[in-house]
Amino acid sequence: MTRIPEAERDIIEKAIYLPMVLIVLNRDLLVFEKSPFKLRKPYLELIEEAMKMIQKELYEVKQFLRKNQIQVKEINRDESFTMFSFLYKGYEEQHNYFNPRIRNKVQELMEYYLFKRYLHQG
Repeated sequence: MTRIPEAERDIIEKAIYLPMVLIVLNRDLLVFEKSPFKLRKPYLELIEEAMKMIQKELYEVKQFLRKNQIQVKEINRDESFTMFSFLYKGYEEQHNYFNPRIRNKVQELMEYYLFKRYLHQG
């Protein structure tokens, strides 16, 4: 049983997922830069703008973790699972994440930052 409230666990999980989203977008950015698109600038700007939003949110997540003395570390990874250690208010908890679940969450976040966040405006 976890001692971490759901709202704080959601923030902790962003500390796991957002860096992964940035890695994927960075790789995609390199592909777009080298691709033979006729007009590549709009694609590059879309990815760069999403990355700026993610970096801003990741900064806020890291500030929250620092302020609340929460630490997150990856401690083990195999082909099926990745284990993280959460240090929360003096307690250490280990959480196992199914790798396909991580991939799906990263994909979901990519979709949000690339276009779905625009659907939620005004």
